[in-house]
Amino acid sequence: MDVVELLPRLHLLRFPVGQAYLWHDGTESTLIDAGAVGAGRAIADALTTLGRAPGDVRRIVLTHFHEDHAGGAGEFAALSGAEVLAHRLDAPFVRGERPGPPPRFEDWERPLHAAAAAHLPAGEPVRPPGVTALSDDDVLDFGGGARVVHVPGHTDGSIALFLPAEGVLFTGDTAAASPVDGAVIPGVFNLDRPRLLTGFHRLAALDTEVACFGHGEPVLSGASAALRRAAARHPAAGEDGGSG
Repeated sequence: MDVVELLPRLHLLRFPVGQAYLWHDGTESTLIDAGAVGAGRAIADALTTLGRAPGDVRRIVLTHFHEDHAGGAGEFAALSGAEVLAHRLDAPFVRGERPGPPPRFEDWERPLHAAAAAHLPAGEPVRPPGVTALSDDDVLDFGGGARVVHVPGHTDGSIALFLPAEGVLFTGDTAAASPVDGAVIPGVFNLDRPRLLTGFHRLAALDTEVACFGHGEPVLSGASAALRRAAARHPAAGEDGGSG
C-alpha cells in the first residue's frame, strides 16, 4: 500500500483496488473508507509510518458498502476502537445483516469489473461491532465540519463528504478520475446510473478546491471547474442531452 501526502492534513492510502484517505485534526484523525478485506493491518502500519497510532483515528466514515471500500472497516475498528459510520441505507450491508444489491453493469463494464475483482482478496470481512447511521446534511466533527452529501446511484446509500471550511470533497465512487488521461468522470459499476448522474451534478455544484475520489488521482486545485466540465459532458436526466 502506498501512502501519499496530498496536503499537510490529508493523506491518500492507495490499495491494489481503490483508495482511502486520512484527514488529521491535530492529534485526532478520521479515516474515509477502509479498503478491502485484510486492509486493517496495513492502515495501522501506515499510521505508524506517519508518527501516529491506530487509536488516534476516532471515526471511519464509509462512502458506501462495496467490499473495496468497507471490507477493512471492521478489522481496523477492532485495532483502533474507531467508530464506523455509513449512510442508513448502506449500514445494514456493512453490518452484514444481508448482502447488498449488485451493480447493474453496462456491457462494457463487465470485463473491467472482472479485472478489478481479481485483485481483491478472498474471505469474509470482519464486521464492525456497530455502525452509526448517517443521513443527508449531517455534519461530522472533523475538518471544520464535514457535511454528509447523500448521492444515491452507485449504491442507494452512497455519500460524499464535503469540508466547506477546507474546500475538500471526498466523492466516494460517485466520481472518479480516468486511468487513461486523469479526466474527471462519473463513477462506474452503478446500481442506478441516472441517479448517479444526478448526484454527480450535485457534487459539481459545490465550491470545491480539492476532490478526492475512490478511484483515480485526486484533483488538488480547481476541482469545481473539473467537476463542472465533466458534468457538462454527462447531463443528468431531464437536462438537455438526456441522461448521458
